[in-house]
Amino acid sequence: MHDGTVTARGLRFHYVEWGESGRPPIVCLHGITQTAHSWDEVAAGLAANYRVISIDQRGHGDSDWAPDGDYTRHTQAADLEAIRLALGLEEFVLAGMSMGGINAITYTAQHPEHVRALIVVDVSPEIEARGVEHIRQFIQQEDVLPDFEDFVARAHAFNPRRSLDNIRSRLRYNLKQLPDGRWTWKYDPYLRSPDRAFRTSLLAGLWEDVRKIRCPTLIVKGAESDILSPAAAQKLQAAIPKSELVTIPGAGHSVMGDNPEAFVAATQAFLARL
Repeated sequence: MHDGTVTARGLRFHYVEWGESGRPPIVCLHGITQTAHSWDEVAAGLAANYRVISIDQRGHGDSDWAPDGDYTRHTQAADLEAIRLALGLEEFVLAGMSMGGINAITYTAQHPEHVRALIVVDVSPEIEARGVEHIRQFIQQEDVLPDFEDFVARAHAFNPRRSLDNIRSRLRYNLKQLPDGRWTWKYDPYLRSPDRAFRTSLLAGLWEDVRKIRCPTLIVKGAESDILSPAAAQKLQAAIPKSELVTIPGAGHSVMGDNPEAFVAATQAFLARL
């Protein structure tokens, strides 16, 4: 695993890469308020056969924040196209979770010639209000706390499927220490503001983009997800001709980290059929 940066559309983007450069590329997009490292376990499991590139999208992780507060899906898809050019990628598998899945659908509809296959993780144009509210309540809590372990306790209460050690290892990429010794999130605070966080208008037109997708597509749902219902997952599968749906046991919305072994197995089986 190594880190890299590219400048695209006036912003500096950080990414994490696994595997050798000559292998088939997989580009990974994280969910809202997360980082490229949300794909760590999955990328490690795929690196023997693939070049995996996980990007900190604008406003997240170690990438620049949007100076104008523009975090729409179309803007982030344009970022991805500029990053693709900067990295010299021609065709790749595109994987996205939650917000990253929305951005991946948008990009694939706009640039089908560059997407060999698509992996959409626990999201669709129709998401569950109770799950959205659960996430909203989590991210709109006080965002500066005295101690790193305060965030660990908060994150474990939000997702008790994860061990405390797992949460600690992940949060070291999600948090930064302030000069006064306190801790806060790395992501742009605007992303958690009431006028931005999870506005339903952000999904406007997404079904139209879904219906443009013609590449092989794997839809991954967490069995215990409160964001993607079984009915919505099946509707998404029905709308994409070359798609298949897999449900990962023991996983909520954060499928890749909740059950990485099953996620990697499902992904490897899908990629082997391409």
